[in-house]
Amino acid sequence: MTNTILEVTGLTRHFGGLAAVSGVDLRLNSGELIGLIGPNGAGKTTVFNLLTGVYPPSEGTISFTREDKIVSIGGKRPYAICRAGIGRTFQNIRLFKDLTVLDNVVIAFQQNRRYSLLASFLRVPPFGAREAEIRERSHELLSIMGLGAKAHELARNLPYGDQRHLEIARALATDPTLLLLDEPAAGMNPNETANLTGLIARLRSDFGLTILLIEHDMSLVMRICERIYVLDHGQLIASGTAAEVRENPKVIEAYLGEEADHA
Repeated sequence: MTNTILEVTGLTRHFGGLAAVSGVDLRLNSGELIGLIGPNGAGKTTVFNLLTGVYPPSEGTISFTREDKIVSIGGKRPYAICRAGIGRTFQNIRLFKDLTVLDNVVIAFQQNRRYSLLASFLRVPPFGAREAEIRERSHELLSIMGLGAKAHELARNLPYGDQRHLEIARALATDPTLLLLDEPAAGMNPNETANLTGLIARLRSDFGLTILLIEHDMSLVMRICERIYVLDHGQLIASGTAAEVRENPKVIEAYLGEEADHA
């Protein structure tokens, strides 16, 4: 038996007279690694923005399950959705570039702080203990992501691939059960992409995550995703296993084309 962690029904978002996403249904089971693919402008990032509260849906429902509690998150604010257990990265890297690598992760831990604002002003023992714990866990995450030796560098000085890894570390610091990765391999060379592929698989196992992945690198998607959803012009045109999607005529026509032979 699998447990559904995310159920999306009829998800629609209008911008003026344009339907950027229209009638999309998605289902993610706990522990799955799912791909969301499609041509540029298909609505993939809009779906992520709807799932994480950047935009409210025009229509449709989004149900998320954590600790056996089902909650409706459609239209909730981003911070509330993050606290519910959904973390994400962004297509365009959004680090605090003038802060250190360590501080980028420490800040993400703060949304789950267990002390009051007054305690932070007075520097009472619970504040100090929690801050020490946060810094220790931040160092652990950086080590997992291969950034342990760069903890005190400014984020802006990291190579591009390391900035991508730091974004993932920061997302993990929010303690998600569902992690949304928006084009994590964008801009990476083949060696970096191969390392990222293994890292994503390890993170799912080690952190007990469910992962929804947007990616244009079809070799990565076909290699690690158990199921794939395909969007085109804001509508879902196919879903299934990698083999099923790769052979789907609608997907080949809309997106894969000759790439299907090489993925």
